[in-house]
Amino acid sequence: LNFPPSYVIVGVYRLFTDKSLYKPAWDKCKHGVQRGALVGFVWTCMTYDVQKRLVRVLLNHPSSLFYPQRMARLSKTASELSEETFLGMKLPFNMTTYVTAILIGTQITAILTFFLSRNIRIARRRAWDQTVASRGKGPDFWQPYVEEWQVTPVVEQDLRSRVVSKFGLWIIGVVVKKAIIIPLSLYPFVGTVAVAALKCMETAQYLHQPYFKAKKMTPYEIAIFTEERKWDYRMFGFTAALLEGLPIVGLVFTVSNRIGAAMWAHDLEKRQHHFASLRVSQGGVTSIQGTEKT
Repeated sequence: LNFPPSYVIVGVYRLFTDKSLYKPAWDKCKHGVQRGALVGFVWTCMTYDVQKRLVRVLLNHPSSLFYPQRMARLSKTASELSEETFLGMKLPFNMTTYVTAILIGTQITAILTFFLSRNIRIARRRAWDQTVASRGKGPDFWQPYVEEWQVTPVVEQDLRSRVVSKFGLWIIGVVVKKAIIIPLSLYPFVGTVAVAALKCMETAQYLHQPYFKAKKMTPYEIAIFTEERKWDYRMFGFTAALLEGLPIVGLVFTVSNRIGAAMWAHDLEKRQHHFASLRVSQGGVTSIQGTEKT
């Protein structure tokens, strides 16, 4: 496929239609889902009214971080249907209801993740392995990294860059996730898209970790590989993060995205085989930039 986000859609399709994929995943996760759903239901019944009142106070307080005076016209009524607008669009519900639903949905997702934490990781790993096996490939399919470009892009690899990458980016990540992503995700529609855009590269690289590990790639090779395909990775990661960011059902897409990532990795590896064969046939280092763009 020439359009990387297509692999995300194919991954969803295969998860819901291929019994060899969805049955093992469900068998591994069903008990955790049942326990988490029960706890989430009780939590919602106990806290919905309280959280809705708190959200209403936050939305209508000018000093609040969530105060959207310039983005939405808030009504003072308690009705579920309102005349509120968001960016000129009429909403079928009031802003308070929407934010409360998203907030509780996020909490239920966290509850489900707690009960599924270990089993869903196993389900994702098995989904990857089963997807690769379904293409008729074994461990020997993954070969050492081969450079494809004639002139490789410049990536920093000195000690300072590694320290910043390991420690600086971790601190930045915490700040972004806690101070920007969480509040931003509560805004209708626009927030969901913005959060996915912020997480696109991180999500794509995470989904291809098994691929990099199978090829035994060094951090420098991973940096080169992703830099050469940065727009492909961003588009793929954006689509994957958009689905994973959905409350509750996003957990399902964390499995389907691993399937899509495995299928894309398979096609990327076939391209690597092609360049490796060129090296052998020409008896030297042959690398072609082709139509790739930075």
